[in-house]
This record gives sequence, C-alpha cells and structure tokens, in this order.
Amino acid sequence: MSTKEALIIFIRNPELGKVKTRLAQRLGDEKTLQIYEALLGHTRKIALRLNVSRWLFYSHFIDLEDNWSNEAFLKRLQVEGDLGQKIRSGFEQAFQEHDKVLIIGSDCASLTAQIVQDGFDALDRDDFVLGPALDGGYYLLGMRQYTASLFEGIPWSTEEVAKLTLAKIEAMGASCHLLPALSDIDYAEDWEKYGWEL
Repeated sequence: MSTKEALIIFIRNPELGKVKTRLAQRLGDEKTLQIYEALLGHTRKIALRLNVSRWLFYSHFIDLEDNWSNEAFLKRLQVEGDLGQKIRSGFEQAFQEHDKVLIIGSDCASLTAQIVQDGFDALDRDDFVLGPALDGGYYLLGMRQYTASLFEGIPWSTEEVAKLTLAKIEAMGASCHLLPALSDIDYAEDWEKYGWEL
C-alpha cells in the first residue's frame, strides 16, 4: 500500500431515517437506506481498487463490524462543526502521514476508480484537483499541500461551493486540474437517472 497517497472517504452511518433526507421525501426511509447502502458499496469497491491508504470518516460513530474492512480502512470519526471544518480536519490528519491527499463522498453513482486515479495522477502536475458536481458542489477534491484556507468562508451545500473553491485556488496563483462533472445522488430523479436496480 502506498504511503505517499491517501484517499479520504466521508460517510454517514447508515441508519434508517438519518441518510439522504431529500431522497427520502419521495422514496421513503427504507428505500432510501437501501440506496445509500448501495452507494456505500459502490464507493467501497472503488476505494479497494486503488493502491493507496484509505481513511474512512464516520459521521456519528466508528463501526468496527460493518462491511468496511478494518484492515483495508483506517477508521476515524468526523469532528464536530460544519462540513468545511470536518473536511479540513480530515485533510490535516491525513497530511501528517501522506504527500498527496484526496477526498471523495459516498453518493456519486457515476464515480469510477479510474476517475479517482486520474485525480491522484493530476497531483503530479498540479497543486489541486477538483471533480465538480452538477449541483455546484464537488464530489472530489485533492491537494499536495495542506491548505486550510480552502474551507473558510464557503456556503456549504449550495451551488456556489465548487465555483468559490476554484476562485480561492486561482487567487493563490495555484494550478488546479478539473475532472469530469458528475451528478451526486440527492433527489429521486438523480437515482432514477444514475442508479442501479436494488
């Protein structure tokens, strides 16, 4: 396993009624939990195909008995605070041991291991790499130097996130490689378009 590269994955503990609430408004809690479990499985397969260190951050508690191998994943708990504070802390921890760090979420059905690998490869040439989501956020962010300011003053969960993040990178005079724009699964229509049979 490479000690140079680290992949951070943020997940919510898969509990009924506590995941993908916008999706649940139309599909109900049970179907939504099924979908989220499928997305977690998809994300897990991607991570296991990559020869990198894998840091898994849980939303509420560390689960040592779930489907995420305790040997293949370094399990941590997300810190308190907004999404920016959580992501910043994840990067800060991973950069204590690694030279290139990349984060992905767990709700992108069209993400592939090759796209994530392309992200790591891009950091050989560029300071940052970003995978924009179609809703204005991002499904992937990577950097080769810990940069806390990237997470300050961002209105999280809005359509401005990727645009403002790129503006911060540009203002630093740094380079950023853009990956293909993909869709997160937030609404029933997203799942119907990009999901699979359960």
